[in-house]
Amino acid sequence: MSSIYPASKAQFEGISYLDIGQGPALVLGHPLMWDSAMWRHQLAELSQHFRCIVPDFWGHGESEPAPGATATLADYAASVLALLDHLKIQQFGLIGHGLGSSWAIECCVQAPGRVKALVLMNSFAGLEPEVVNLKYQAMLRDADESQAFCPASVAALTALQFGQHTLANSPELIEDFRQRIGTIQGESAQALAQAGRMWFGRRDSFEDAEKLALPCLLIAGAEDKLRSVLESYLMLDGITGSQLHLIEGAGHLCPLEKPEPVTEHLLNFCLRVMD
Repeated sequence: MSSIYPASKAQFEGISYLDIGQGPALVLGHPLMWDSAMWRHQLAELSQHFRCIVPDFWGHGESEPAPGATATLADYAASVLALLDHLKIQQFGLIGHGLGSSWAIECCVQAPGRVKALVLMNSFAGLEPEVVNLKYQAMLRDADESQAFCPASVAALTALQFGQHTLANSPELIEDFRQRIGTIQGESAQALAQAGRMWFGRRDSFEDAEKLALPCLLIAGAEDKLRSVLESYLMLDGITGSQLHLIEGAGHLCPLEKPEPVTEHLLNFCLRVMD
């Protein structure tokens, strides 16, 4: 970790971020309930070829909570674009996972001429199915009111993160997540709940994704329970020229569950399109 990460993250208008490596810029967005450290395996390779900017979403990592109850993923995308302006980065590639993919699409909408390539991982550009959305919103509302994630919510969230192979082969990864979420309390739990409401209640950006005119790579864990593989196939059909790689033996957290194939796909794609 020490050879990849600086001693501390930088801060810009309430958003913490890593700035690692040199070369064409890549911006990496992590999923809900995680932070920039989730990309540690990929950054070890990508930072050898690219300048990697890795922000923590509002309420995650060292970032402040979202600046108001009505904040949206589009607002966060605008903040990321302002960060890139601050860093004097004009063009960049986007690599988003789950929640990170949703605000990455918003970046493409707001600044299409600046985005050179897009990776959408374990994600869906459309609306959250209503029944599922209501279930998640109830869980998040409970965490907000009690200022903690109850044991039932922790168990449910943990089960959604990982594939069956990971449950059997990497129990330490699962236990780390379970303990981390189970010990979050107070304003930190409320900030995560607010971020979750933003993601599960996101707008339908599928038509925007269909209009993208840039290289697009889709990656999905074959055992993902949080985002159906069918959703990735729907995006493959809708986004002209996109390509899809399924990661066998992985669930929603394929960058941690199967880091080698995920890193290989990302590196091959980015080296090809980020000239």
